[in-house]
Amino acid sequence: MPAGAQVSVIEKQHLQYKKNSLPVPLYAIPSGPHESALRKFICAQNDLLLIFGARREPPIASAPANTDTSIAVLTSVGYAQLKAEEYLGAIQRLKPDIVIGLADLLIGPKPGIKRRVKMVDRTHAFTTHATDNLYGPELSEHSRSNAAYFAPILPLENTQQQLYLEDLETDLRPSISGLALYEPASLSAVPESLGDLPRLIFSGPETPHDLLREVELGADLLTIPFLANASDAGMAFTFVFPAPSADTSPESNPRTEPLPLAGDLWAPSNTTDTGPLIESCSCYACQKHHRAYLHHLLSAKEMLAWTLLQIHNHHTMDFFFAGIRQSIERGTFEEDVRTFQQTYASEFPETTGQGPRLRGYKLPTSGRAQPRRYPPAYGRLDIAAGKFAESQSDLATPDTGADGLEEHGFAEKV
Repeated sequence: MPAGAQVSVIEKQHLQYKKNSLPVPLYAIPSGPHESALRKFICAQNDLLLIFGARREPPIASAPANTDTSIAVLTSVGYAQLKAEEYLGAIQRLKPDIVIGLADLLIGPKPGIKRRVKMVDRTHAFTTHATDNLYGPELSEHSRSNAAYFAPILPLENTQQQLYLEDLETDLRPSISGLALYEPASLSAVPESLGDLPRLIFSGPETPHDLLREVELGADLLTIPFLANASDAGMAFTFVFPAPSADTSPESNPRTEPLPLAGDLWAPSNTTDTGPLIESCSCYACQKHHRAYLHHLLSAKEMLAWTLLQIHNHHTMDFFFAGIRQSIERGTFEEDVRTFQQTYASEFPETTGQGPRLRGYKLPTSGRAQPRRYPPAYGRLDIAAGKFAESQSDLATPDTGADGLEEHGFAEKV
């Protein structure tokens, strides 16, 4: 799974500092002609791919509409229009490895007939403009970009974007190095002449079963939003690919139920468990720490808990994809997928604890009717007053006035 750099994060700096007439720190990073300023800024290793996109994954629907020359994005300073010229300028200055072309996507509701036509026309124009300015024949060798351009294919039927696809097959074919898709159905609808291009899909898979299904359909690069979600929920991945067959289980304890995809570190059973997250795992978290320590960190809401979980889950996904590649080389991928589906549960376990407090850009937008992400830290004062009244109920207090006490002979009124 390659490391990705979302241009939304970069553009929020650009817009914020542009508003205050200050230089953008990212653009001020010193770099050589063949060095990536973005790689130096985020301190990424050289063997990790930098994928440059206009929207984060999963994307957030923007209130403003896209235009013919820009798309609407959410930044730390609110909604803004990311102009195509600014996007291309950032590509030239930051030098990523892979560029995701701008696309006029409608996030959320399904587009109408007229909106689909506009989506295709704008995406076609964005792609033509980008390839001309990044790889045009009139550009010098020094000015031409070395980034691989992944042309977007809209989540529409091929007949609705036929002219755009024909242009990708002919005039634009020398300038594109891959395809960016937004739904699994598009994987099987790629034209045969573009079939040799790598396919990066932004479909938001929710389980490893979804990943295997998309690989079967022809996906080469995939995004994994459930990785961070599982880590935030205190889940440690327990699956491997290829899955262990039922024959490897002890005869005295045969497997009758599917194995869980992850283990919940919030569970009370981990309080005194000094074993690793996974017995056979070689990641740093499993080699240096145990389940009881992770459970303690989660209970104390220490950031180290989610850091160690991310290390373990990333390590698991690295071996998951390595197993996929080896299975394809052996020619047993379809059989291994069926075994995996029979071995593991179809969904992740339900979460029992809260994740880290979301702040800033990581916090998604929420409407008025949506519940709060976290309960309020402070309650109403009348709740505390009621509890105080309950605490005083054990004291001997009269339930009548002075006249009532006199009638009972308790005292004489003077």
